[in-house]
Amino acid sequence: MGHVHAEGSEQEPADLVERAQRALIAMRFGDDTEALEVLAPTPEARMADTRELMLLLFGACSAMVATLGDGGAAPVKVQVFDEAGEEVSIDQADPPVRTAVRTLLAEVHGNTDAAREQVEIALTNAAPDEVDSLILQALRWTVRLSAECLERELPVAPWISEALAD
Repeated sequence: MGHVHAEGSEQEPADLVERAQRALIAMRFGDDTEALEVLAPTPEARMADTRELMLLLFGACSAMVATLGDGGAAPVKVQVFDEAGEEVSIDQADPPVRTAVRTLLAEVHGNTDAAREQVEIALTNAAPDEVDSLILQALRWTVRLSAECLERELPVAPWISEALAD
């Protein structure tokens, strides 16, 4: 599976993109449960496509981070906060957040293999609720980054902008 660029230059499986779009719509309306159910009705079914879905979302997030960072000319800072709202290091974050940040950073730096490895580690070792948390984190970042890009009139993958159009 390829990297998704902001201009939507690479095709993803239509079913996966359609489910990602429906999940983004649910996230836009604040319905985490619906977002997860759209992807698959059960945690077992969800695991089948989770790897590719997360790589699709993190790839799209990476493209938007690069766009927001003017292709690297203006670095984008990734911050991690604990339950109390205090900034913590990536290593102190909860495992799903730590995995999400590491996956995003790997994608941002063009290392899709490392991103895939982070996702594989999570799928192999994480409890189902931690995997759900990782999926939700990827969906939230996709919504937030796309909103920021659209507000600044920067490109967003067409499948994302279609899902989040008012």
